[in-house]
Amino acid sequence: MKKRKMAWRYRYLYLLMLPGLIYLLINNYLPMAGLVIAFKKVNFRTGIWSSPWCGLENFKYLFATKDAWIITRNTILYNLVFIILGLVVSVALAIFLSEMRSRKMRSVHQGCLLIPYIISYVVVSYLVYAFLGSNGLVNKGLLQEMGKNSVNWYLESKYWPFILVFVNTWKNAGYASVIYLATILGFDDSVYEAAQLDGVSPWQKIRYITIPLLKPTIITLTMLNVGRIFYSDFGLFYQVPQNSGAILNVTNVLDTYVYRGLLELGDVSMSSAAGLYQAVVGFFVIMAANALVRKISPDDAII
Repeated sequence: MKKRKMAWRYRYLYLLMLPGLIYLLINNYLPMAGLVIAFKKVNFRTGIWSSPWCGLENFKYLFATKDAWIITRNTILYNLVFIILGLVVSVALAIFLSEMRSRKMRSVHQGCLLIPYIISYVVVSYLVYAFLGSNGLVNKGLLQEMGKNSVNWYLESKYWPFILVFVNTWKNAGYASVIYLATILGFDDSVYEAAQLDGVSPWQKIRYITIPLLKPTIITLTMLNVGRIFYSDFGLFYQVPQNSGAILNVTNVLDTYVYRGLLELGDVSMSSAAGLYQAVVGFFVIMAANALVRKISPDDAII
């Protein structure tokens, strides 16, 4: 009876919550019925539910070829580098912005850092091509002026791990830095004022005050990124290298591998199996990371 009274008392709050719950149900939960596609040999003539079951046959597609090790290695290693380097650069940018006294200049720099994030990877791919194309700025501008031979960047795989890491950091670090900056600006100024009175240097202030206070935010964002370690940004690995076959050994990841497989085979079931595999593995990875954080620093664990 008491619960009913409480529910009636807060009925208007529940009504406000209802649109969000309906959206969550439609967008996040109802589509989960489609996971059945991963275990079926879908024939659209008979329909999804009438299609025959095939067990784990669709999952074999990810591991049955010689490319399985390459795409798994690329996906994991690239994401590890993205997480570590992105964390360092974004925190450094946030601290740099927080040290700026002029709010107007801080807003200008913040806007400049956000511009790459909102640019489509299609546009980014053309920007990269403008630099690395056969008649691009690097070949015709830098290398030619230095008296060196031009490089056919889109046929040389050894350069692309560095190019992809640079492009990803340039595009995404600004967005993450804004989140860290918002956290820093919410810190109590009296802590910094007290440290300044004690003669603390700027570096010591960053090391012993800012970074420790940022730790919960760093852990949360890092764990979210770790949960997507088996996912990769399709635009980065497909659009930016211009789908060049000569450099597939360093640009082919799970998402692009499945996409190319769909173009050749047109099998939706295999694509669904890959998505389920990435989601399940990501779930266990983030749970393991959370367990590790809970063991080291229980207060900073998500759950």
